[in-house]
Amino acid sequence: MRGKTGVWLVGACGNVGMLTIVGARAIARGLAGRTGLVTELREFRELGWPGIDQLVFGGHETGARTLYEAARDFSRRAGVISESLLRDLKDELETIQDEICAGYPAPPVHTLKGRRADPVGPRATVRAIAKDIDEFRTRHGLQEVVVVNVATTEAHPAPCPEWESLTALRRALDDDRGNVFPTSMLYAYAALDAGDSYVNFTPSVGASVPALDELARARGSVYAGRDGKTGETLVKTALAPLFAHRNLRVHAWEGYNMLGNPDGAALRDPATKGAKTDSKDRSLRSILGEQAGHSSVHIDFVPSLDDWKVAFDYIHFEGFLGAKMAMQFTWQGCDSALAAPLVIDLARLAAYSSSQNESGALSHLACFFKDPAGVDVHAFSEQFEMLRAYVRQALSRARSA
Repeated sequence: MRGKTGVWLVGACGNVGMLTIVGARAIARGLAGRTGLVTELREFRELGWPGIDQLVFGGHETGARTLYEAARDFSRRAGVISESLLRDLKDELETIQDEICAGYPAPPVHTLKGRRADPVGPRATVRAIAKDIDEFRTRHGLQEVVVVNVATTEAHPAPCPEWESLTALRRALDDDRGNVFPTSMLYAYAALDAGDSYVNFTPSVGASVPALDELARARGSVYAGRDGKTGETLVKTALAPLFAHRNLRVHAWEGYNMLGNPDGAALRDPATKGAKTDSKDRSLRSILGEQAGHSSVHIDFVPSLDDWKVAFDYIHFEGFLGAKMAMQFTWQGCDSALAAPLVIDLARLAAYSSSQNESGALSHLACFFKDPAGVDVHAFSEQFEMLRAYVRQALSRARSA
């Protein structure tokens, strides 16, 4: 019988982390349905992912709000969590709060267990992260722990040569060279080095460097990412193959996004915004290939929208005999309600792969990401077929065992 699975959220009290916990606990108690969960599709149910009632939550958070305070605030602002659901889950959320420790913002100043501390180096940070996760595992007798990064996007640093090999990265870690390690990479290192799974739902660096792929394979760990595909890019990667397959020349594909949550506020920083827009644009160019013309993505912070993001896309394309045509669409959705079920899916999928003694990048999870690990496939239908093929093979092995 499968034991409990730990889900360690980096950014546990942010909108996505909080709604992941609220949603999972509501489903486990029969207070909410399972719409939005890919792992609950009929063709996938038989494989036996960890049950949602078997997911145990913990994590790190740098903000001052508790989990319940974050849920109450979100309920008032976004209208996704009802007051009755909030009342039903209040005691559970306060209990889970005990499993959420103070985390680590961007170097060089870190938060240690709820107090500001003197700057500490990357090696001490990795040890502290690993210790918190290991204590969480021991307290709950967990079979697997999946570390999921749902923190605010960090500024994308310039690549370092130390990222290319595990030996060089370890040397930099031992020398406490903080400039080599974005915070997301420290969490990825701590997780993978301990044999745990790591999922990067953000555009931050995380495990997306050769050195950490090498570490994952050496330790028998799995990882997936990066940058969850939940809104405009999901629509783009489902729609763009239409133009490619019909040999229609796309002269321009212009995307404009507005959002008002903390992620939107962070994207006011050009370096942070660059990491996000690069991943959104890369997938389109990969799908269209030689039929791609001019494309750009713009993101603006609009505080009044809060968590309800809006995207407007305009596609100018050319058909037979040079006929110029156009298509446009508007997408509006609750950012965190689109993301949270995918976080639950990814925790279940990564835990299953870990239980099968897999290692390295989980390329079959490409459909969840704008910039998938281990594969350069971006068309949503092709990505989803990779997941289907994985499940079919896993079911075949399970039946013949």
